[in-house]
Amino acid sequence: MTMNVKRVCVVGIGVMGSGIVQVCAQSGYETSVVSRSAESLERGLGKIKDSLSRLVKKGHLKREDADAVMNSIHSSTSLEDCAKDADIVIEAVYEDMEVKRGVFTELDQICPAHTIIGSNTSTFPITALGAVTKRPEKVIGMHFMNPVPVMRGVEVAKSLMTSEDTVEKTLTFLRSLGKEPVIVKDSPGFVTSRMMCLILNEAVKMYESGLASIEDIDKVLKLSFNWPQGPFQLLDLIGIDIVVAVLNTIYNETGWERFKPAVLMTQMVNAGWTGRKVGRGFYNYK
Repeated sequence: MTMNVKRVCVVGIGVMGSGIVQVCAQSGYETSVVSRSAESLERGLGKIKDSLSRLVKKGHLKREDADAVMNSIHSSTSLEDCAKDADIVIEAVYEDMEVKRGVFTELDQICPAHTIIGSNTSTFPITALGAVTKRPEKVIGMHFMNPVPVMRGVEVAKSLMTSEDTVEKTLTFLRSLGKEPVIVKDSPGFVTSRMMCLILNEAVKMYESGLASIEDIDKVLKLSFNWPQGPFQLLDLIGIDIVVAVLNTIYNETGWERFKPAVLMTQMVNAGWTGRKVGRGFYNYK
């Protein structure tokens, strides 16, 4: 395997984690995934199975190959079990800095010395994550786009301490997944989150002000910009709670008023209406 990377461990099996697991397994890597509970693993593996089945139905993948991919994925609730032999680890847990720091501290103790530890964070500084380890030169940002199996772009965030060797190995690995990596500066929200969350936040503020309905804002942006989805559909897909968390992080780190979350989004998060994953967001999916 390219640059001797054979084993990949993904920490977290939510929307992003499950997608990352799928593309790594499909690319021939020995892929393991760890999550907090057997229930979350079952849900995440179910998402991967459904995604592969769609590829089979579209004729992009043979059924036996899809089955082989599923059978090759090792899952566990033990971080040590999955990460102890990994060449690359990709953290994809919830956007909570303390949770991520805890994961990185554990990974640093578990992983072999050569292991590159990446984060799929869309917001938090990679420098701060690297600082809790004894290998900050091997810590890097790998921000995949949603849905991971479809979207080719990946932001590679190099911290103040990330080595050039780690950057080059990461770029090679990501290209082997069929991705097109772009190096970005380690700054709040990088490029994509700053740009997209600003648009999504403004869409909600437009709706709050009565400028147009949710459906019409989605419609006009799809028709005018040729987007496959409107901003409210995208908010529901990403998770309104995740977008609010990203906006709050950028706002708190920079003080830029334009990133302060729209009131309605915060209210919806408090109500538990966070999008497709719960069946209700700006649209009702039940």
